[in-house]
Amino acid sequence: MMNINNHVVSRNNPNQIAKPVGNYSHVTKINRNAEMYVFSGQIGNDQDGHIPSNFNEQVTHTMSNIVALLSSQGLTPANVIKINIWATEEIDWDHFDSIWNDVFGDTPPSMTIAYISGLGLPELKIELDVWAAG
Repeated sequence: MMNINNHVVSRNNPNQIAKPVGNYSHVTKINRNAEMYVFSGQIGNDQDGHIPSNFNEQVTHTMSNIVALLSSQGLTPANVIKINIWATEEIDWDHFDSIWNDVFGDTPPSMTIAYISGLGLPELKIELDVWAAG
């Protein structure tokens, strides 16, 4: 069983169930004295508010926006407990995992992925819903 602790968030993958099929942890536990942070869904716009038409560019911007948002609250990716991924087209997993691994390393948060027909704006192709504890 993998178990990572940072005194606020611990993650593990119990041996009694199959290993994750992707880069995520089955279980994320939050210390009872931690504060919870719930962020609005993050999208792939750049600093000027421009939303690129390319899916992978949106992925790159979305992850950068998440890191900046966490930092604005004195948090790091290690504080992320859960991410829900909403995508309107198939994810390029080579690109996504490369960025995901750069941000979350060997102890990624719990994750859910859903393919949907649309997001809040027609040009959006991906949105990540982030929960954190610190």
